[in-house]
Amino acid sequence: MSENQQIVLKSRPAGAATLENFELRSEPLPALLEGQVRVRHQFLSLDPYMRGRMNEGKSYAAAQALGEVMIGGTVGEVVESRHASFSVGDAVAGMGGWQLYSVVNADQPGVLRKLDTRQIPISAYLGAVGMPGVTAWWGLVRIIEPRKGETVVVSAASGAVGSAVGALAQARGCRVVGIAGGAEKCAYVKNELGFDDCVDYKAHRDLADLSKALKAACPHGIDGYFENVGGVVTDAVMRRMNAFGRMAVCGMISRYDGAAPSMADPSLILISRLKLQGFIVSEHMQDWPEALRELAGLYIGGKLRPRETVAQGLAAAPQAFLGLLKGHNFGKQLVRL
Repeated sequence: MSENQQIVLKSRPAGAATLENFELRSEPLPALLEGQVRVRHQFLSLDPYMRGRMNEGKSYAAAQALGEVMIGGTVGEVVESRHASFSVGDAVAGMGGWQLYSVVNADQPGVLRKLDTRQIPISAYLGAVGMPGVTAWWGLVRIIEPRKGETVVVSAASGAVGSAVGALAQARGCRVVGIAGGAEKCAYVKNELGFDDCVDYKAHRDLADLSKALKAACPHGIDGYFENVGGVVTDAVMRRMNAFGRMAVCGMISRYDGAAPSMADPSLILISRLKLQGFIVSEHMQDWPEALRELAGLYIGGKLRPRETVAQGLAAAPQAFLGLLKGHNFGKQLVRL
């Protein structure tokens, strides 16, 4: 335990991100100061928001700095501690980034969270019972506010956030319809995740065809929509939104590489009296304990068990991340470190 491997942002993408934007490097592990904890990461989370951080320009958070370790959620084990609240062997979650080890100033509130792995595997704390799950909970519960019998639609339904939206909406008695890319993913969404229906956007490429497919899947319209994708998917959903529908805007992965913007007909916001609200889950930390309690209960009860796609080794992270942006992953994308 003398060196730490890291992946840093070498250059900013011009259009689509490429492997050339990343660099693998090694550096000596620093000695711990009083109040610090050293964590050996076991899993790294790869998430779409990271692509937005690679760009410069106005955003909800500062851009990823060049030459610095890529941002990312991690789970792992405390291997050295100079803080009274953490002991060697503790399972913990934090934002350790794309590296094997991180050093955490544990006096800072919220930077390191102890985990109970007796009933929930440690990797699930980066997905269903972690930030993606809380993201699903906050957008659904605080913005969409679903009522029993309503129809809730979620794009990227087979992913970590989408699968959690589905489980949470089902628990509230809603009809749940997913949108996913490919027949295999739609079969998984219906047969394993238990959605009422799923629309394959890859089989319905243009706006008119996708709108028709959504009409068939949502015969009574759409009351709540959880947005992860953008583009033509958003436009098709807006055509089917019921009066006073609610849209939680979590992400727009179709826009990250500079694709054309969504919302071809914004007059539908007025016509259907829609509520649209974007949100960043890290701005609502006061709600995380409530969300995590419900998510843990669903997981332990077998009602929230999304798939994981796991790349092996830190060096595999860039390729896995690029695959995530193209929808190659199935469920939560992780890297085993």
